[in-house]
Amino acid sequence: MDNANQKKENVLAGKHIVLGITGGIAAYKSVYLLRLLVRAGAEVQPVATPSALEFITPVTLSALSRKPVVSEFFTANTGEWHSHVQLGMWADAMVIAPATACTLAKMATGVADNMLVTTYLSMRAPVFVAPAMDFDMMAHATTARNLATLRGDGVTVIEPASGELASGLSGRGRMAEPEDIVAALERHFGACDSLAGKTVLITAGPTYERIDPVRFIGNFSTGKMGYALAEEAAARGARVVLVSGPVALTPVHPSIERISVESAGQMLEACRKNAAEADIAIFAAAVADYAPAHMAEHKIKREHAGIDSIELVKNPDISATIAAGRRPGQYMVGFALETDSAEANAREKLTRKGLDMIVVNSLADKGAGFGTDTNKISIITAGKPSDVRTFGLKEKSAVAADILDAITTEYQ
Repeated sequence: MDNANQKKENVLAGKHIVLGITGGIAAYKSVYLLRLLVRAGAEVQPVATPSALEFITPVTLSALSRKPVVSEFFTANTGEWHSHVQLGMWADAMVIAPATACTLAKMATGVADNMLVTTYLSMRAPVFVAPAMDFDMMAHATTARNLATLRGDGVTVIEPASGELASGLSGRGRMAEPEDIVAALERHFGACDSLAGKTVLITAGPTYERIDPVRFIGNFSTGKMGYALAEEAAARGARVVLVSGPVALTPVHPSIERISVESAGQMLEACRKNAAEADIAIFAAAVADYAPAHMAEHKIKREHAGIDSIELVKNPDISATIAAGRRPGQYMVGFALETDSAEANAREKLTRKGLDMIVVNSLADKGAGFGTDTNKISIITAGKPSDVRTFGLKEKSAVAADILDAITTEYQ
């Protein structure tokens, strides 16, 4: 067995994991998850809601974890207090599987009426949730809103699968399999220090090119992909410089320095100022290709002058410009959003811009592109332009992890 494989197998060894279990039929899977975590060498503390213990017994959980199950704030017959604060300080990660709609709502709104949610609110370590519920509950706007809040708070959502549900119906809402949850934890701990000491420059969002003080040329980018990349890179130990166009997002990780810009020219200038110190540059912004040749100082009145035509000029190619001036050892990654001939167009951009890697997505793929929480990508590298790595539709946080996995594999 080589060292790389041994390191991968032992990545959970010695880790302190708080396993939160809530009251859903998928709680039976938590037993298998607990067994896998212990087998991987982790020390696991089960924390169950009272309703969870209607589905699985404390004896089973305690026998597998070799720890008493924590469910109430104190032990009724002895008065022994169970400190959620100490659990929050002890843990290297908390994973809640299954996470019911009720628990997700309490977490999102801070309703600390049980030991599990109180422990979550005291948790200093990363938190993972594996939702499990019937598909209509999963699809409800309230659940989507609560999950969005939790993602914004830095919680990692391990997406549920589609299939047969306890109700007898079929749809999205099945808790991720225990093996997939363990794999997510392994990726987290394996990637924790993969970018330690590195500086990553990332561009995100659209650019706005002003016509007059109230009108602009822009696009529908929300910046979600670029911000997901920034959070993932920071979680892996990098110092991140995020050059962001106008978006309604705020970075969460303290290692992210955001530089807010509006136009392509401003974005290029910010990239130039920070490119020299970057080890990796990821150009995820949707930069407007053209800008008005002249911006009116005052709002153009339709009743008076009108806007019959706008003279346009080409905006600078930011990724190509920065790549052309790179220093040895820097790694440059671009994005190609296409509507047709995606791979052929992406290969041409990869070569023309002088990049090391290009991430391809297509507006023809449902759930990919602007304004969505998901994306579907392919990755092409300069060293092997004929090889295309294609990934399925995923949450953008998971897509960011795939992209950074690919970068850290290729980057020397």
